[in-house]
Amino acid sequence: MKHDYRSLFIGGEWVPAADAEVNTVIAASTEEPMGRTPLGGAKDIDAAVAAARRAFDGTGWSDLAPGERADALERFATALEARAQRIAETVTGEIGMPISLSKQVNGSFGPAVLRYYAGLARTLPLTEDRVAFRGGTTQVRREPVGVVGAIVAWNYPQPLAMMKIAPALAAGCTIVLKPALETALDANIVADAAAEAGLPPGVFNVVPGGLEAGEALVAHPGVNKVAFTGSTPAGRSIGEVCGRLLRPVTLELGGKSAAVILDDADLEATVAGLARVSFPNSGQTCYASTRVLAPVSRYEEVLDAVTTMAASLPMGDPFDPATALGPVVSARQRERVEHYIALGRDAGARLTTGGGRPKHLNRGWYVEPTVFGDVRNDMTIAQEEIFGPVVVVIPYRDEEEAVTLANDSEYGLGGSVWTSDIDRGTALAGRIQTGTVGINGYTLDFASPFGGYKASGLGRELGPEGLHAYFQLKSVYLPT
Repeated sequence: MKHDYRSLFIGGEWVPAADAEVNTVIAASTEEPMGRTPLGGAKDIDAAVAAARRAFDGTGWSDLAPGERADALERFATALEARAQRIAETVTGEIGMPISLSKQVNGSFGPAVLRYYAGLARTLPLTEDRVAFRGGTTQVRREPVGVVGAIVAWNYPQPLAMMKIAPALAAGCTIVLKPALETALDANIVADAAAEAGLPPGVFNVVPGGLEAGEALVAHPGVNKVAFTGSTPAGRSIGEVCGRLLRPVTLELGGKSAAVILDDADLEATVAGLARVSFPNSGQTCYASTRVLAPVSRYEEVLDAVTTMAASLPMGDPFDPATALGPVVSARQRERVEHYIALGRDAGARLTTGGGRPKHLNRGWYVEPTVFGDVRNDMTIAQEEIFGPVVVVIPYRDEEEAVTLANDSEYGLGGSVWTSDIDRGTALAGRIQTGTVGINGYTLDFASPFGGYKASGLGRELGPEGLHAYFQLKSVYLPT
């Protein structure tokens, strides 16, 4: 096979797994095996956490000067850059992400974020002297939280992992990464880069695994913090465990974001933008604007434009640079998406395009880009996260109702506002209950905090706030 891993990266070495069970990764666009990794379990998690614990407590990673850790992160970034094409192509094979997108997010994001946090590590003061309220001085110290258990989803495997790896390492933490089984291959390429960069043994460990490995990592007594990206139900379960253990946790979860099209929007530019905001990675994007809210006065015009745009998106071989939509990740995911499409039809929503499997593609887990009109916000397809290329268009009467509809969701991760009046759009964005909002577009900014309100999660990643999450604070009261 093209990617055949027989060992796990633990303690700076490739070591045999505790059991002989194998994880086979199936290419989403061909339905053929493309690689294998060992299937890590609880014993492997034990070994990885022990290695991370030794690296934190014994090898001095947490005691290094911030500049020395920053140097290591920059070497890590350079090693990843040398593997960028391989990483992008591997992810495209694993999940069917179009190669043009994969090069941007899987090939380029990781090195950029590592360098960003290396820069913050060099400049962030680890101690601050404050004048005490009753006189004297208090020294406030930032100290690394310890061993981090990181669990990431398959849809954007490199960015989701690096949003945890980079700030954790910059803070002086060590880490055990449990990638999703669907994207275990590209995680091992990152391990190769870490070894080449000279990260001390145990600072970074990779254990691909399923539910057993994830549960073992979250509850492990040697873990000091958990960072998770994935579904809201899984996040709730992880949050319950961490709450019982009083263990810090960051949860980046699901979304059902609204794109609010105001009555003054340039429709041509808006629809061109929605192609990138509503359908990225075949809709398998947590922050995607999959609820399009359109003013009644322009409803049919907007619906027709969104329908035409969706129907025109090139779907096919994800390795073709012209492809805009590839397959979804698995047969199970395709069945899930098709189930929601059936629910939309049964609820009386108007299917304006898509709804089936593309006839010109007889291999791969493809679903046509699908648009529903005449959707009420209380319909299941407007409330639940589908995680596929399905967009619903919902009418509203005025701005007040638009805000009400946008906020009528258990989620609050992303969103967008489309208007010719930036001030008007910015004011409306401030009223939407969500962690991030784009005006006339949506671009994730790794220098700013990213995270959700409500059922979309707890805590923030990226920006200086993402680094702060891997510190604990200590106050030292000095005598007057």
